Amino acid sequence: MALGGTSPQARWLQRLWPIHGYELKKILPLLFMKFFISFTYGVLTNMKDAFIVTAKGSGAEVIPILKGWIVLPIALGSVILYSKLTNLFRRSVLFYGIITFFVGFVLLFGFVLYPHIDSLSPHASADWLVEKVGQHNAHWIAIYRNWVQSIFFVTAELWGQIVIFLLFWGFVNQICNFNEAKRCYHLFIAGGDMAQICTGPLVCYFTGKYLATHFNLALQSLCLCVLVFGLMIMALHWLLTHVILKDARLYQPENQQRTLDQKTKLSLLDSLKFIVRSPSLRLIAVMVVAYGLTVNLVEVTWKANLKLAFPDTGAYQSFMANVTSSVGLCSFCITIFFGSMIIRKLGWHFCAQLPPIVIGLTSLVFLTLFLNQGWLGAAPLLPIVLFGAFQNVSNKVMKYAFFDPTKEMSYIPLDQESKVKGKAAVDVIGSRLGKSGAAWIQIFLIQLAGTGSVLSITHFLIPLIAFTILFWILSVRALNKQLIASQRPLQEAT
Repeated sequence: MALGGTSPQARWLQRLWPIHGYELKKILPLLFMKFFISFTYGVLTNMKDAFIVTAKGSGAEVIPILKGWIVLPIALGSVILYSKLTNLFRRSVLFYGIITFFVGFVLLFGFVLYPHIDSLSPHASADWLVEKVGQHNAHWIAIYRNWVQSIFFVTAELWGQIVIFLLFWGFVNQICNFNEAKRCYHLFIAGGDMAQICTGPLVCYFTGKYLATHFNLALQSLCLCVLVFGLMIMALHWLLTHVILKDARLYQPENQQRTLDQKTKLSLLDSLKFIVRSPSLRLIAVMVVAYGLTVNLVEVTWKANLKLAFPDTGAYQSFMANVTSSVGLCSFCITIFFGSMIIRKLGWHFCAQLPPIVIGLTSLVFLTLFLNQGWLGAAPLLPIVLFGAFQNVSNKVMKYAFFDPTKEMSYIPLDQESKVKGKAAVDVIGSRLGKSGAAWIQIFLIQLAGTGSVLSITHFLIPLIAFTILFWILSVRALNKQLIASQRPLQEAT
């Protein structure tokens, strides 16, 4: 039975923790798994931005190039490889192998590559190339100059796409039904929020402790934390698949012939064709692309201002860590106290509409303030950075509290192949297309302006964002109709 009672305290407790007693064996390990996966992502994200933005000859202008021209093709290749491997290996083998690969590279970066960064970076040839192509194209050469930091940036980006979306949410969608999703998905989001809250103090502790003496020790300490998190993630997955989910009450697949370790047979090309044929998958893809496009068009502008305010790697990383903790704290409070209740009371449609509305409004206000700095007084840089931080926090809160759970819930009525291969194509390729689309737009506008600075193209971004938000809202409305239609036969049968 779920927690219950007639007293106000009991009703509030039931709203905050609407889990049946027998489900705790499944929900708690998933909750801790999401915590460690998000903790790792928070640590990697803080490091990747600080290393690449503050590197020699680099800046925020490098981020669109990395996302548009390097991360995207690697993400596409990763999905193709994942699709092929799911035909050859059991899902648990893929899970452990992918986690081991990521953790291994982080250790290689922290203990081998970064300590020798000066000797590995081709500064002399990079300087010669800058002289040939001009300073306004120096952001292209920065990828070559700082190739070690660039590879780390790509790896951290792929952790979010592959481990969070493909491995974790794919696993959760496989073992949870739609009724469970309405009650427990917000708890998994809250677990990620708790990780975000812990990320800031952890990064600031090691950065502050070793920054004045030996920054490499701070990096290596964080890399060891990633190793511990990776081991915990694999241990929890093993516990779930080999012990807990043997209980029929906790895992009842629609087709009893299917198992947790079943190999899938749909190719990536077939899954892409299925997305084209499936109205629901098409609409989910539009939402994912719109989110990535909107957020990344604004975020690079904010990070360019952030570098001006905090040019030192340690200071930049500490500020980003504080922003990450703020995201986690705000998202945790909203998710725990309001998220699940709002989804249950006001419905999927209302909650899915919140992200485009809030993200669109805050993005447009931030860009307008940047273009009208006279409104902010004689020293506008700090107010712009702080409002940009607020805008970044509100974006991530909307993502974690409402966008992610509503998006994941929209997969549940789909068939098993769509949940695995269709989800892989939508979440990884769709997300990368959103980020890379923003990157391509920024690169094109920077080259068109001929300034080499992302700050010079801000006035072009406002209509692009407004147009994207409109399409996002229309897609949510259309997807809501699809979900209502998919649930109607179940309601009639009961």
